[in-house]
Amino acid sequence: MRTKLLAFTQFANTLLPHETSYLLSIQNFHDTERLDILKQVDFNCKNIDQFTPYGGHINKRKYSHVKTWIEERLSRIDVDRHFTWMSEVEQCIVTDTVLPEQEKKLLKEIRRYKHPGFFFIKFYELTRAYHHFLLVRMRYDDEKMVGRFLETYAARYQYSLAVSEKIHGATKDIVGQYRQNNQESEHWKQWLTEVFYDESLDGHNRYQALVRLSFIGFNYRQYDFLLEHFEYIDQLFSKGINYSKRLLTNYYHNRLILHSNFKQLDHAAYYGKLSIRAKNHDYLHYVNNLVAILLRKNEPQRALLTIREASKEAKVTQNLHSKISYVAFYIECLNKNAQYKSAENYASTFLKAYKKEVLQYRWHLFFSAYLEALLQQGKYRKMLRVIWQNQLIEKDKKYQSRANYLPTISWYRAVAAYKEGIWKERDVEADLLAFANLSSQAEERAAYTALWQQLERHIPELLTKVSARLTVVSGY
Repeated sequence: MRTKLLAFTQFANTLLPHETSYLLSIQNFHDTERLDILKQVDFNCKNIDQFTPYGGHINKRKYSHVKTWIEERLSRIDVDRHFTWMSEVEQCIVTDTVLPEQEKKLLKEIRRYKHPGFFFIKFYELTRAYHHFLLVRMRYDDEKMVGRFLETYAARYQYSLAVSEKIHGATKDIVGQYRQNNQESEHWKQWLTEVFYDESLDGHNRYQALVRLSFIGFNYRQYDFLLEHFEYIDQLFSKGINYSKRLLTNYYHNRLILHSNFKQLDHAAYYGKLSIRAKNHDYLHYVNNLVAILLRKNEPQRALLTIREASKEAKVTQNLHSKISYVAFYIECLNKNAQYKSAENYASTFLKAYKKEVLQYRWHLFFSAYLEALLQQGKYRKMLRVIWQNQLIEKDKKYQSRANYLPTISWYRAVAAYKEGIWKERDVEADLLAFANLSSQAEERAAYTALWQQLERHIPELLTKVSARLTVVSGY
């Protein structure tokens, strides 16, 4: 492939299906070859696992033209770029360094404003700052026009502020339930739905409402009500409404979560791969969840390759939740690729450096993977030492109230204690049966079965005796 087409291919691989759908809807190319290029970009974006190389028979300048055209058209509708521009202009206004061309563009946007803008609150506050700037300089004509805008949208501004503040209050309940499972958040569902469908409200508040609704669905394991919401916003993105690459990748990530909970793992993986096409603040979080899907799809090699590509971001992130999740999934990827010693060493080294943080964030995920690496090597005594030193059984008891709880750590402890001669058969039986009859959900039965089969390699005779008394381990 020629260098120029390689560069174009790398650029095209960063594009997203909703972007190319929008571009096709607005193009008016008279040159059929340029249109063919755009159609092929759209095909490759939507069929990410069957890439078709770009043909060298078309003049490379046409590829360059299409690239420039794509960048310009997407830049025009990018709400994040607009927010950055507003922030820069506001700083210039406050510091009295605003340039004539900045003023000209701002005045034009105020005159042509159509409510609601995505970042309406920011635009209103920018306009108010500019109004002060004009007043003290006695620029009467511009000041009157800007003042009329402020008066016209004052009530909408106050309403958007109030909604934003209420969403913040809702978030405390919703995220609090996710983290600690000690409060309710379903009472926010109706109001957030009303906010999401309120077309008179700014896009930022509406999208924030959708994100919170997704959290509620996850908290209660109720996802059907989200389908209509996602289809609605899907149509907006295809039309270039409320667009930015950041919002699109977040949308794809939320669809990953939605499809994974419907057990539609192929769809979940598809959206997960799209979610990591652009690197932003949440990139590591998106990688973690994609890797989790790939592991569920029994694609351990691809999962390991995917997670290794995010190693740089994992080292520098300040988000400890994502950092420790990354480490836990990396250990699990090594386990699933039978690299148990490497998994053990990686976990041990990280735990020494970040013990306090591990015990605060994603400890169950981390220690489940760490103990699995030890179990697969038959290091039962070290398993017990890790469990005792980190008081995992005490923490696990508090963790049992979670809807998706799995007794991984407790059962690992039972096997290790039995193999070390500390527990009798009746002790192991009691521990296994205490959890194995808790749930009738199909997903949980599958998870219990997978865990049970993992333990079976170590205490097969004992598990055979106990299995007849189980209700949730399918196949027994």
